[in-house]
Amino acid sequence: MDTIETPLVVLLPLSTEHADEMAVTLSDPELHTYTGGAPLTPQELRARYERLVAGPEGWRNWVIWLREEKRLVGYVQATIDGRTAEVGWVIGTPWQGRGLATVAARALVGWLVKQEIDTVVAHIHPDHAASAAVAASAGLRPTDRWHDGEVRWERTGGPA
Repeated sequence: MDTIETPLVVLLPLSTEHADEMAVTLSDPELHTYTGGAPLTPQELRARYERLVAGPEGWRNWVIWLREEKRLVGYVQATIDGRTAEVGWVIGTPWQGRGLATVAARALVGWLVKQEIDTVVAHIHPDHAASAAVAASAGLRPTDRWHDGEVRWERTGGPA
């Protein structure tokens, strides 16, 4: 899997070795406000990462390395099925509001377009304005379709 680089962040392919640092990065219960669940322990996260790394070929997961601080601050993911990819992003609470999710999501969408993905989809809770702003910045637009209480956002065709 490719490393995706920007001047601000680097998207590194997920590894089980990232679990300890990411458990700290993702430890704020507030991160689960719109997605449900609770923070995972380092051991639980390592087990999850083992499943993700060994998962189907279409599962793509990257951690976000913030160059300036030399640390992991979140993740992006894409589940690819044919020429469609469903994407998501999470930035740890201390690093939110700095445009990092926007930079990472744009880089991910750009990489997907280079892989000849025609449709990029995200499902976003209707009250999650920050995530909607990230999706819009990455070229996705809300549709009138819903899935599990979330709005389907979509981007089709053309360069990122």
